[in-house]
Amino acid sequence: MANVELEFRSNVGDSDPQSRGILIIGQVPNLTRVPWAQLKGKLQPRVTEEMWQTALSTLSPNPTDNCPLYLNFATVAALPSRVSRHNSPSAAQFLTRLVRNCLPGGAHRCIVMICERTEVFASACGIARAFPLFTRRSSASKRTEKRIVPVEFILVGQNNGPLEVTTLECLANTVDGVRLAARIVDTPCNEMNTDHFIEEIKTVAKQLRIVPEIIRGEQLKERRFGGLYGVGKAAVHPPALVVLSHTPEGATQTIAWVGKGIVYDTGGLSIKGKTTMPGMKRDCGGAAAVLGAFKVAVKQGFKDNLHAVFCLAENAVGPNATRPDDIHELYSGKTVEINNTDAEGRLVLADGVAYACKDLGADIILDMATLTGAQGIATGKYHAAILTNNEDWESACVKAGRNCGDLVHPLVYCPELHYSEFTSAVADMKNSVADRDNAQSSCAGLFIAAHIGFDWNGVWLHVDMASPVHAGERATGYGVALLLALFGRASDDPLLKMVSPLGANADSQEYMERDPKRRRLV
Repeated sequence: MANVELEFRSNVGDSDPQSRGILIIGQVPNLTRVPWAQLKGKLQPRVTEEMWQTALSTLSPNPTDNCPLYLNFATVAALPSRVSRHNSPSAAQFLTRLVRNCLPGGAHRCIVMICERTEVFASACGIARAFPLFTRRSSASKRTEKRIVPVEFILVGQNNGPLEVTTLECLANTVDGVRLAARIVDTPCNEMNTDHFIEEIKTVAKQLRIVPEIIRGEQLKERRFGGLYGVGKAAVHPPALVVLSHTPEGATQTIAWVGKGIVYDTGGLSIKGKTTMPGMKRDCGGAAAVLGAFKVAVKQGFKDNLHAVFCLAENAVGPNATRPDDIHELYSGKTVEINNTDAEGRLVLADGVAYACKDLGADIILDMATLTGAQGIATGKYHAAILTNNEDWESACVKAGRNCGDLVHPLVYCPELHYSEFTSAVADMKNSVADRDNAQSSCAGLFIAAHIGFDWNGVWLHVDMASPVHAGERATGYGVALLLALFGRASDDPLLKMVSPLGANADSQEYMERDPKRRRLV
């Protein structure tokens, strides 16, 4: 899959399935609505209309199903016909599995996706997750040629014309962002340390003609980024705060995306065990998602000020490692007593959000992180957890998740009950809770919020995606689609606007005059 390039086309063209394998996917009601005339050129002469209708009649998804149409060269696969209210109507998670399991092999194959227009964005992202880029299998080095897999969307329901060129371009850029994030997360630390991650950021910056700001190593200590410096100072490759800024003319608000980029997490001196440490290369998933989304957002015409803040460090063990009982002063000016060096993500993010607030003047700050193992217990493997000081944005985030396939579910936001978990006798706070049975994921997010202040009048969102960052042993690129959908109203792109959950009146003249600063809030 690493040498596969997805190519979105308005029509993949006609071909004998024996020459070019084909996978047709959709919900059964949608599959039955497509006229045979629209499909026959892709299936004949191997598959007749009678065979097609017979195959459709045998499909009984529970939750999915598939039926070979001609040997292993042509297959039709069915998604769940109905999903619950907390799932995406696109059933994107099932779509990824069907593509992995049912796509014909060989150098020449294509995918035909049958869905409604509102499900196109999520479906494209679901397909992308079936094609990870990173591999170090020796056999892969022998296959250097790129294999193109064309993808066509046949739309049913309202507004069912062919996809516009601008939509196809948006899908291609989005899929590139999702696969970029997944590749970074899949790459082990010996190939993706903080130096390598900075190079990834520089590559994106060069493509976008942006000059990154980099604060690194001892500079962090000098500028009082005590959280980020304290976490990464024991590693061979020094920690860094890297910022990419997009500041278009006419912007009316400033948005900051802050990503946790722990390239490897041993736990520090509060070291992880042999069963819990493997997989900690994924602890940079938040920063990877921010990078992928920022690249797409700027390419698609983001109309507001957008800053991507990357908090990069390796939580290593060494003579210079932070000890439990050490006290660090963070960029917010608050002091933190360390009682668990394995609660490091909140320390680097606390510096990141404080910088976004103090130096970037952000109106909206979203931090994204693989923050807590408790997230998987609270909201599961497929739904990230959202914690925010704004109820409207909480609802918007959940809707955006359903629209794009990166599912989200709210956590309890109640600092007056939970923040006392961090009480310290000698500092402003500790970095880990006193009672691990008391809303761990909520508390971890509140630690971050404390460094911009619970009385801050901007919008703060925290996305904990520790579990959905991967499916099995592969990264999912989670977060790219969510950020693009949630902030779609700030884009010039029609597709991103369509998947945005924010109100249809958000661009009306009356609404903007009444609240020009926050016109894209719900």
